[in-house]
Amino acid sequence: MSILRLSVLVIFFATSWTPSTAVGSSTLLLARPRSLSPANTGAPLTAWAASIAAQSAADASRLATLLAVPLLDARPKSKGHSSRRSFVPIAPGRQILSIPNYVARARLGTPAQTLLVAIDPSNDAAWIPCSACVGCAPAATSPSFSPTESSTYRSVHCGAPQCAQVPGAASCPGGPGASCAFNLTYGSSTFQAVLGHDVLALEDGTGAAASAYTFGCLRVVTGGSVPPQGLLGFGRGPLSFLSQTKDTYGSVFSYCLPSYKSSNFSGTLRLGPVGQPKRIKTTPLLYNPHRPTLYYVDMTGIRVGGKAVAVPASALALDAATGSGGTIVDAGTMFTRLSPPCTPPCATRSGAGCGCPCPRRWAGSTRATT
Repeated sequence: MSILRLSVLVIFFATSWTPSTAVGSSTLLLARPRSLSPANTGAPLTAWAASIAAQSAADASRLATLLAVPLLDARPKSKGHSSRRSFVPIAPGRQILSIPNYVARARLGTPAQTLLVAIDPSNDAAWIPCSACVGCAPAATSPSFSPTESSTYRSVHCGAPQCAQVPGAASCPGGPGASCAFNLTYGSSTFQAVLGHDVLALEDGTGAAASAYTFGCLRVVTGGSVPPQGLLGFGRGPLSFLSQTKDTYGSVFSYCLPSYKSSNFSGTLRLGPVGQPKRIKTTPLLYNPHRPTLYYVDMTGIRVGGKAVAVPASALALDAATGSGGTIVDAGTMFTRLSPPCTPPCATRSGAGCGCPCPRRWAGSTRATT
């Protein structure tokens, strides 16, 4: 599949508030950005530069995954919702699990098995490492889910509607009565999973979010990009957390992200329309009918060192007719990534051409205007 033009990828979600299906009222909440600085100012610069280079390489794999999201034409229908709310503590996975995503505590099954799951707004499906998974993190260092120890776990068969909603194509060699399986690529990893459902609750003290939450039970994993204890997709697709809990939370969520250097659950994921922040600047979230999972914003300009960069508006605009262009907001990528002709002339700021990796010099001084 050819890669469509992507003008900009914005990656730092300060806070977001988004009904997943009500595009007209979707907004991204904006907070004052903080400049990027080494996690340990006393560490050698070479060590910090090496960590930046490693994260940049991981970002490249994730960007390829985002661009590989299948082009679709349909948009889900909006339905009514309840007024329930829930505040879920979140933490940066970088310090806890060595992953770029933010994580929350989830309780899955009966009796509940606790996992630290990644929260990913650029994905739809959920997947959890299950016992006997080949290539998953060792059970001695990272817990997995045991379906046989849950009295409420059930497999999803190939004839079920959820099987037709899995990312990519479902695999059903055994016919309609067999368990629904699927393969997926995530970053630099690939995996095989079997679809199932069970009771799911995020650790917030308000009870179960879903009594029969559909997720992929990981069986085989290759590569190191898959979060070791699983992932919940917060995209706009039919198997996302927002869609599966829409009757409870109305497909509304926001989060206030903690410092990436923190090892505490000091951030907050807010679920439901009640209790959302009110006095904060917002910008609309755009809907791309060809890539309905992803969240877009209308970027109108770029400044480097306080000076506007001459970028034509057409280079930043989302073309809804073709699905190309636009600015994706993603919480699992560390750096803002720009495509020509949007790339700022950092040669004037760093003394080197823009072909070189210069994120540390200008990541904190580049401002995107929406």
